[in-house]
Amino acid sequence: MTGGTTQLRVDAQHNRDRIVASARETFAAVGLDVSMTEIARRAGVGVATLYRRFPTKESLVTEVFADQLDSCAAVVHDALDDPDPWRGFCRVVAELCEMQARDRGFSAAFLSAFPNALPVDEKRAQAEEVLGRLVARAKESGRLRPDFAPEDLILVLMANNGLVTDSADATAAASRRLVAYFIQAFQADGPLPPPVRLDLREAIG
Repeated sequence: MTGGTTQLRVDAQHNRDRIVASARETFAAVGLDVSMTEIARRAGVGVATLYRRFPTKESLVTEVFADQLDSCAAVVHDALDDPDPWRGFCRVVAELCEMQARDRGFSAAFLSAFPNALPVDEKRAQAEEVLGRLVARAKESGRLRPDFAPEDLILVLMANNGLVTDSADATAAASRRLVAYFIQAFQADGPLPPPVRLDLREAIG
């Protein structure tokens, strides 16, 4: 009897892992506009099994993107710890854009689609505060143009979000080229028009 119970637990965990893996892959490829029925089909489980593990789509989104949310925060904080402020700034721009390009679902989940699924207000406020410090350090180093505003990072994410190709690899490659152009433009050289007040939620139309 004990062996049977153990096997049931193993099967249940296996089904849960398949559901999460399927949802992560699907959200990354097409965003969050996919039905729970389709996720169950891709995972090879019944719809009832999916809903036993995740009663709502919001609970599934929370599970799928918890690690990505922590990874996003880690990128920013690691950059702030970099002894070279300009290198840290460039790293944040490149890595956040790469994450956005490879996972369309994450930016939607983080920025607007499921406001109760992730602690977005708290995380967004923390991100904006740390990004502001990152920008200030890069300016003080003399490498980042003095008229750069933290809102300009939102412009980058808005532009990056518009990259759509036939594959995640091609989108990521296009993103790296776009970021390289932006990085060159961000170096201290010549004036810009005044910054525009933007919110992180505007980065995904």
